[in-house]
Amino acid sequence: MSFFVRVGGVAHHVVVEGGGPVCVLSAGLGMSWFDWDPVVPLLAPHRTVVRFDRPGHGLSAPAPVAPTAAGEAHRIAGLLDALGLTGPATVVGHSIAGFHAEAFARLHPARTAGLVLVDSSVEEHARTPAAPAVRTALARGIGAALTAVGAPATVGPLARRVTVRLSRSGGGDPAPSALVRRCYATSRVMRGAFLENTHYRAVAAELLALRERHPLRGGLPVTVLAAPDGSARWAARQRALARRLGARYEAVEPSGHLMMLDRPEAVARAVLALGEQDDEVGQGEQGRGGQARP
Repeated sequence: MSFFVRVGGVAHHVVVEGGGPVCVLSAGLGMSWFDWDPVVPLLAPHRTVVRFDRPGHGLSAPAPVAPTAAGEAHRIAGLLDALGLTGPATVVGHSIAGFHAEAFARLHPARTAGLVLVDSSVEEHARTPAAPAVRTALARGIGAALTAVGAPATVGPLARRVTVRLSRSGGGDPAPSALVRRCYATSRVMRGAFLENTHYRAVAAELLALRERHPLRGGLPVTVLAAPDGSARWAARQRALARRLGARYEAVEPSGHLMMLDRPEAVARAVLALGEQDDEVGQGEQGRGGQARP
């Protein structure tokens, strides 16, 4: 079921399918709800699957303010509230949305059943860039200039197709042409991608600060799925992220960055296994008197 809900005064495009425990899927920078299409049929028989477009992405309204880690965490909470889904949810974050998913788990621990990071962005030493307001104005200015010369309609869909092809281990963009044009031929999506990209390091730095102040809930099941694609350095960084979060690590190969398109079964398997792991942790904590993991 596809519809719109207002969160923070912004109309968000949402798709809800299936039944059972809640699972939220959040895609990377510039991606849309339909990029999870291969994963949803594998999850919907077992989970209530919630997909949404962040402001300026997919079919959602433009972003009124620059993104922050806390703001994106609260966005997920607000979205669940708007849908009347108050129980704990497993949150799946791909690429930059890995920052958002982790921030949600730290700021809303009681509402987090588990965390799956899908080839998540990693920034070990990010610092907040200077002059955020200037950066926002610059991003909006570039977006406006490109819109004025018709760039979104001319190159938006093509840029989407090329990006997807380069981000996969094989194959092109499976999204229907009509959907790609409906989203990527608009100035809204181009501007939204510019805005998120401009504030990428600020969001990463904020997450590092949140890690110091807001520990993950003890016993929270977390999985890090990585697509090393032959890069030992990327694999090492993803392993380090898993250690930092006390997570299970899995290298998914072959797969490109868009793992939900290349290996949807691996993503679905990780989500479903997380539920089993959560049950095992809960039983173990009862036996240990609720002892949290270090």
